Amino acid sequence: MTTVTTAALDDIRTTAPQAPTTLETTGLTTDMVEQLLVKTLYGGELTGLMLADRLRLPFTIIEPILERIRNERLIEVRGGTSTASYRYTLTDLGRDRAQQYLAINQYSGAAPVPLATYVAQMRALAASRGYIERERLKKGFSHLIVPDAVLEQLGPAANANKAIFLYGPPGNGKTVLAEGLSRTLGGDMYMPYAIEVEGHIITMYDPISHEALEADVADATSIIAAAPRDRRWVRIRRPVVIVGGELTLDMLDLTFNPLAKFYDAPLQLKANGGIFLVDDFGRQRMRPEDLLNRWIVPLESRVDYLTLHTGKKFQVPFDVLTVFATNLDPASLADEAFLRRIPYKIAIQDPSIEDFTRILELNCRRRDLRFHPVMAAYLQRRHYLPIGRPLRACHPRDLLDQVTALCRYRGIEPVLSREMLDLACEAYFLDDKVSQPPTAPVRPRRKRRADVEVR
Repeated sequence: MTTVTTAALDDIRTTAPQAPTTLETTGLTTDMVEQLLVKTLYGGELTGLMLADRLRLPFTIIEPILERIRNERLIEVRGGTSTASYRYTLTDLGRDRAQQYLAINQYSGAAPVPLATYVAQMRALAASRGYIERERLKKGFSHLIVPDAVLEQLGPAANANKAIFLYGPPGNGKTVLAEGLSRTLGGDMYMPYAIEVEGHIITMYDPISHEALEADVADATSIIAAAPRDRRWVRIRRPVVIVGGELTLDMLDLTFNPLAKFYDAPLQLKANGGIFLVDDFGRQRMRPEDLLNRWIVPLESRVDYLTLHTGKKFQVPFDVLTVFATNLDPASLADEAFLRRIPYKIAIQDPSIEDFTRILELNCRRRDLRFHPVMAAYLQRRHYLPIGRPLRACHPRDLLDQVTALCRYRGIEPVLSREMLDLACEAYFLDDKVSQPPTAPVRPRRKRRADVEVR
């Protein structure tokens, strides 16, 4: 299965979190906002508008707190014509207070969202998802070559929002299928920069795992008064978090930084609202049963339990479509009790020659290469059938990459030909190097009597 450029799905817009208008509607205490302001000013002089922008809060909310800590002589004004444009800086007393706050935790930036607010937003997102119909599923996978039989199994699994086992030979697009499911879910969602749990900060937004759909730029009006939405949240595409053999149990728990003294969210929490793919399942640096035991409660109850370093446990939503992809036999990786909690087990088989040809054609189209079906037939006849090599969905893409690189090295326009395919297969397939029939040795020509007599 390989991708081609197609029109994206119509956005399924998620309701944006309502912008706070007062300190009470932020769900935060005055002390927490004060700590964020003082720690932010510890980095240097800032105007009132710049402080509001850093905290992603309207200036009307932070203005009374700025006045209070100014009266306490923690900050002073260096200039400006109005409270919003005043240039604030810390006094000596303020720097001492900032160090005290930094000793509690070193988090600064966007004000966090209370856990209860995050839970409510995720429940609203889950309620608005709706069901996936056949046509919508086909549209979501229109950039791939996927057999209808596979789509007929993926659709019900996505609607049920239950865990999926994708298994079969390597190289047939199990990872790409998981990404296609995210595309089928479609639309966007909102992710908080950070959440607050009983005074502890947990960072949520991760530019590596999340794709922001808009620049977080606010005009002066939205910073001073209420923005169209709560700017403590960032609009993202539904996440696809992929982990492979590097996955450990520690990565599924809160990560506490003992120096900065705040937390980073675990992978499954960052994947909330989207797809969490455990690729190459069974090849992690842990026993499969250990990982499976960690997932039993979340898969069954759709909630997860996390623990702060203080020992305090709290509950978070587990609104994740979990996909396990493996080229091993699922029965060898899990017992019956766990497999029962993964009701959808979908075999991803090698493509037929018809699908292989279509994949080759689509890859040629991406590279502006002229395609003819005879090239797929030649590949099968010359490089697959003689040695019983199975067709893989990734082969057309990889072989055409080889062809393109070879043509550029020779200084010619990329072209698909038998010669180029032979050279690509020779470089790509290991068994092509050892399975070719040995060349018959050349016997020396026997000297004729006449030759000897002449000499």
